[in-house]
Amino acid sequence: MPTIHRFNGLRVVIYPNDHRPAHVHVKGADGEAVFILHCPFGSPELRENYGLSRLALEQIKDALAAMLSALCMEWSKIHGYY
Repeated sequence: MPTIHRFNGLRVVIYPNDHRPAHVHVKGADGEAVFILHCPFGSPELRENYGLSRLALEQIKDALAAMLSALCMEWSKIHGYY
């Protein structure tokens, strides 16, 4: 499972055998969340949450939005499409 980015004790992961739409799994000690990226222009959107607080989810969403272009590029490198 390729870790694409790390921040605030969290790992941003894109699984090589995953499915559309483009999305990332964000994993930390307190839980995991899945965000749809809406590549290449859209804002990340929470799809699933397993244990992360509302505040943590907002911070994650902001961080993902700031690196959206790089995340979409990584998704495309792994899957060849958005």
